[in-house]
Amino acid sequence: MAIKWPEIQYTEAENGMLEPMIEFPKQPEGSIGKYGEMRRQYMMEWRKATYQLMMLNGTLKKYLMEINEQANQMLDQQISRLMRTSPAPDKATNQMGWVQHMNSLKAQAEEIVLSELIYA
Repeated sequence: MAIKWPEIQYTEAENGMLEPMIEFPKQPEGSIGKYGEMRRQYMMEWRKATYQLMMLNGTLKKYLMEINEQANQMLDQQISRLMRTSPAPDKATNQMGWVQHMNSLKAQAEEIVLSELIYA
């Protein structure tokens, strides 16, 4: 059985060389965000085949935008859950303690998001 290659049209460049006329799928508008970029870096290093396939078929940016949205939602949920189990000190009387506590909760929640969503 012979492999049937797709028909590719060519255009002649100024130097006389033939260049393939390839159209890539239209990408969605918007940014992939912090967590989308982290996932992209992870995929480039550890999931190369999946990364390249998604890049070629034009689904990578949409996927990374969805990952970023899911990560932000998951982060908010984790912070809320951690706040219920470990409430912050009163902000009016102990501002530095409140800031330290909230930074600690955010770091814990982000670690969960990274291990369960970004680097999974």
